[in-house]
Amino acid sequence: MNDILLRGAQTIVTMNDAGDELAGADLLIRGGTIAAIGPRIEAPGAEIIDVRGAVVTPGLVNTHHHLYQSMTRAVPGAQDALLFGWLRRLYPIWGRMGPEHFHTAALTGLAELALSGCSLTSDHQYIFPNGARLDDTIDAALRVGLRFHATRGAMSIGEAKGGLPPDALVEDEAAILADSIRVVDAFHDPAPGAMVRVALAPCSPFSVSRELMRDAALLARDKGVMLHTHLAENDEDVAYSLARFGCRPGQYAEDLGWTGPDVWHAHCVKLESSEIELFSQSLTGISHCPCSNCRLGSGIAPVREMRDAGVRVGLGVDGSASNDGANLIEEARMAMLLQRVSRGADAMSAREALRLATRGGAEVLGRDDVGQLAVGMRADIALWDVTGVESAGSWDPAALLLAGPRRVQHLFVEGRQVVRDGRIATLDLPRVIEDQTRLARALAD
Repeated sequence: MNDILLRGAQTIVTMNDAGDELAGADLLIRGGTIAAIGPRIEAPGAEIIDVRGAVVTPGLVNTHHHLYQSMTRAVPGAQDALLFGWLRRLYPIWGRMGPEHFHTAALTGLAELALSGCSLTSDHQYIFPNGARLDDTIDAALRVGLRFHATRGAMSIGEAKGGLPPDALVEDEAAILADSIRVVDAFHDPAPGAMVRVALAPCSPFSVSRELMRDAALLARDKGVMLHTHLAENDEDVAYSLARFGCRPGQYAEDLGWTGPDVWHAHCVKLESSEIELFSQSLTGISHCPCSNCRLGSGIAPVREMRDAGVRVGLGVDGSASNDGANLIEEARMAMLLQRVSRGADAMSAREALRLATRGGAEVLGRDDVGQLAVGMRADIALWDVTGVESAGSWDPAALLLAGPRRVQHLFVEGRQVVRDGRIATLDLPRVIEDQTRLARALAD
């Protein structure tokens, strides 16, 4: 792989500890890492890309997604439902999907993320109908070229046992644990710079047993992998926990070993202050999904209180059936706006929200090799063209979330160019969209 020199950036937003922003600087990519940052770098033989007029940031990090849901956007009957009603409408449709649906939906969702500047994403796959496997989405991530944290999700408590999902979509718990071991052994790479890691992710308190939650935590720690689930997403979720388990979601998580730096929870819209303090003290991470929370009417998560308490917070687009899109830069803007509308215009700055989308997400996913631009870090880099109409007249082009593009100009992952001039460089995207449309129409029919 040839060296690549990004020459003359308008601003490099490093997201390092000092918060450095470098004007008119260069950045050298060598192999999969950042080799140099600064003015007038000399790199004989390097490919030179003129990035004058671009703001350079770390690649964005998405901490929560359901890629398969890209196949079921804007489904009638689910468009205006709260969480539980939304799930009941979609479970039977998802149950008709198979490996081709999962693979194609993942290609679509990953391409959409890449075009929004995302270089690292997690994915929470918790259903496996008709022979679908986690392998299908991992293969898609390798094709697109994004850094990928696959989570082996699960549902084991169906309607007959008081859970929410239909019995046809739940799995035997012994089989869940056996397949969890298989995918960790087959795909998880703990090394720095890893392109694929695996986590264990029983879906939610209303779809798995306490025993599976506890066993998954024990298995994950034995294997040295992380843990992920949904928690305290809305009032229905909290009410279920109180009625079923006699405690709030935070206590439920702590009782079962689901706190610590190797755990991150999605949503946490309805946490109380004591639960926020619990997650702060235990270094438990949270994936904030503002657009999905709005779409499902779940509420505004107390992100300002979480941040002030020292909780690790990253951003997630959630599934494209509860967001109907997967644009991570838009997610960061929404995170900023929601904190302002609930707590005042000074509640969250554009730069703090961008930090949630970069270094914050990397910390939540346990990565200290991405999320900031510094020598020795992996070369996951997003470049934003600020010469267009979105930024015209901006006095502060680095404040991308206030006045900036919503599609990335160039995206590098591990030093490889995934987006070039606003187009996916690793995939025949029109063909993928054609396949996605055909499969989605067949599901609808």
